Amino acid sequence: MWPEAEKTEQLIQDAKEGDSDARDKLLERHRDSLRRMVEMRLDRKIRRRVDASDVVQDVLVEANRRLADYMANPVMPFHLWLRHLAQDRIIDAHRRHRGSQKRSVDLEQNIATPVNVDQSSINIIAQICDGEMTPAAAATMSELQARFEQAIAQLDEQDREVVVMRHFEQLSNQEVAAALGLSAAAASMRYLRALRRLRGLLGEPTGE
Repeated sequence: MWPEAEKTEQLIQDAKEGDSDARDKLLERHRDSLRRMVEMRLDRKIRRRVDASDVVQDVLVEANRRLADYMANPVMPFHLWLRHLAQDRIIDAHRRHRGSQKRSVDLEQNIATPVNVDQSSINIIAQICDGEMTPAAAATMSELQARFEQAIAQLDEQDREVVVMRHFEQLSNQEVAAALGLSAAAASMRYLRALRRLRGLLGEPTGE
């Protein structure tokens, strides 16, 4: 889902050396990935009033303003830094459009059910429900797809987040760990726990 890291690093290096065109390309090449990430996390009701593209544009404007600081101290990979900025914007959007109702930060970070059941979800359905099922076969099973959407929506925020990050954003375990502030081992355990719960919600044996 995210742009190839080697090209990103080259653009960052060029931008450090004062290449304004590289700076623009660096931000623009992440626009589509950011939009998909935002769409997956905006509450369905919020999406009626907030356009994901507007959120993305705000993120890119802020990233452009803060890019020099990032390049001086790149504490995480560039795409994870952009995700962090986007998450802050998503929380702000939820706060603004939920009226006076008080909600904790954890609830404000609630992830919407993915907009579309795409190839990523088809692959995970095949993985969870039947090791022999091919992605092509799973793609024809609309009922199973509906069950998957319902099941992932029932996961708690932490479990749903790690499944979305791994399968829809296609982040590695190390990237998930960095984004969540966990050790690689802890991120892996959280992911395995989430898969067990998802299997249970889908009515599949958990192996326990």
